[in-house]
Amino acid sequence: MSELVELSQPAARADDDALWRAAVAVLQGNWEQGYTVPSRRLYPHQWSWDSAFTAIGWARVSPVRARSELESLLASQWTDGRVPQIVFNPTTPRDAYFPGPDFWRTRDVPGTPHRETSGLVQPPLHARAAWEVHCADPDPEFLRRVYPRLRAQHDYLQRERSDGAGLVVIVHPWESGQDNSPAWDAELAGVPTAASGTPSTRPDLQHVAPDERPTAADYGRYVALAEAYRDRGYRDADALPEHRFVVVDPLFNALLCWSEEALADIAGVIGEPVEPHRRRAAQLRDAMLEHLYDPDAGQFFALSGPGGAHRSVERTVGGLVPLLLDLPAEVVDAVVGSAVGPRFALSDRVPLPSYDLTGHAFDTTRYWRGPAWVNMSWLVLRGLQRHGRWAQAETVRAALLAVVRAGGFREYFDPLSGVGRGCTDFSWSAALTLDLLAGDRP
Repeated sequence: MSELVELSQPAARADDDALWRAAVAVLQGNWEQGYTVPSRRLYPHQWSWDSAFTAIGWARVSPVRARSELESLLASQWTDGRVPQIVFNPTTPRDAYFPGPDFWRTRDVPGTPHRETSGLVQPPLHARAAWEVHCADPDPEFLRRVYPRLRAQHDYLQRERSDGAGLVVIVHPWESGQDNSPAWDAELAGVPTAASGTPSTRPDLQHVAPDERPTAADYGRYVALAEAYRDRGYRDADALPEHRFVVVDPLFNALLCWSEEALADIAGVIGEPVEPHRRRAAQLRDAMLEHLYDPDAGQFFALSGPGGAHRSVERTVGGLVPLLLDLPAEVVDAVVGSAVGPRFALSDRVPLPSYDLTGHAFDTTRYWRGPAWVNMSWLVLRGLQRHGRWAQAETVRAALLAVVRAGGFREYFDPLSGVGRGCTDFSWSAALTLDLLAGDRP
C-alpha cells in the first residue's frame, strides 16, 4: 500500500510533522481497495460525502488515491444520476451496519449499479472535491472522466428534487449529513417511532456510547422514513407530496451551489460549456438569499412543509456554511457576526458547535445536537477565506488543529471542552487535517 503514497511537505513545526504522519496513517489504515472507509468499526462501507472530504485530504499525499476515491464512488451512480449515500462492501458481513443492503434492497430497483447501495443521497460536495484534487495534481483526463457523472448528479437533484422555487429538497435527515440535528425535530415529530426493520440490537451502540448516538425513538423514525421511501421505489419528483419529510436544507443547497461553481471550472479545463454552470450557481445562490436567509438572525434556515411554508427556528452550523458562496457584503457581515456571537462562540480552542450553544436542545455529547465536527468548521473556514476574513479563518484553523492534537482524529468533539466523541481514527478528520497543514490553497 505504502508505494502509492507520495508524501508532501507540511509546515515546518515538529508537532505539525508528527500530526501529518498520524493523519496519513489513519487514511492508510482505512484504505479499502480503491476507497476509504470512514472508520473501520462503525462505518465499514463507502459513504458519499465522506469520500469527497477524504479525497481532498488524499490529494495532499497521494493524488492517485484521491482520484480513485471519487471514481470508485461515481462507479456506483444510479442511471437516474443519483450518487448514493452508501456503497456497500460485498466482502463485509451483511449485518455489520444497519440499515444494510438487505434493508435497502436496491438489487430489485431498475437502474441501480452492480454494487449494492442505499437509496438516499448526501450533500453534493463531489464536483468541488474533484476540482481540488485536480488543483493539487492537474489531470485533465481525470476531469474528463468524472465530469459527465458529476453533471448527471447535479441534473438529478435539480430535476427530481426541485422545490419549485429554485432550490432542492432532501427527503430524509440522513441526506442532510447532519443526521440528528434539532433542525429536523419539528418535521420528525409526526413520524411513527416504530419500524418493522429496526434491529433489536443496534450495531452502532456496540462501538459508541448510547448517549453519543441518536435515541431509540429518533432512530425508529429514521428507519420508518427510509422504509417508506424504499417502498415507494425511491421515487422522487412525482412522489414528493407523499413523503413525510421534505426539507430545503441550507447546507445541502450551499454545497450544491459551491460544487456547481466547481463544475464551471472543470468545464473550462476540458472544453465543455461553462456558462450553464455559472448560471445555475447564481440561481441557487439567489434563491437561497430569497428563501433561506433571515437578515434579522444573520444566518440561513431550513424550510419544510408544502411550498416551504415553515421556516425552522433552530440555528445550526449548516446555516453558516453558505459563507462559501458569493454573497453580498452585508450578508457576510451578519453571518460572520453569528459565528463569533454567543450562539456559536468562535474561538481558537474548540471548533464551531453543530448547534446553537444557547438552544433549547443543545447537548454537548449527542450526535449533531451540539458536538463540533471537523468537516463543518472546515467548510465555514473556507467561506471565511473566500471573503477575506483571515483572522476568523485562522481562529477556526487553530481550533481544529488544537482538538486533533489533543484528542486524535475523532468523529466529533465536545464543543465546550474539546474532548473527543464518537469513533476514533475517523477519515475525514484526518483528511481535512492534512488539508489544513498543507498551507495556502491552490
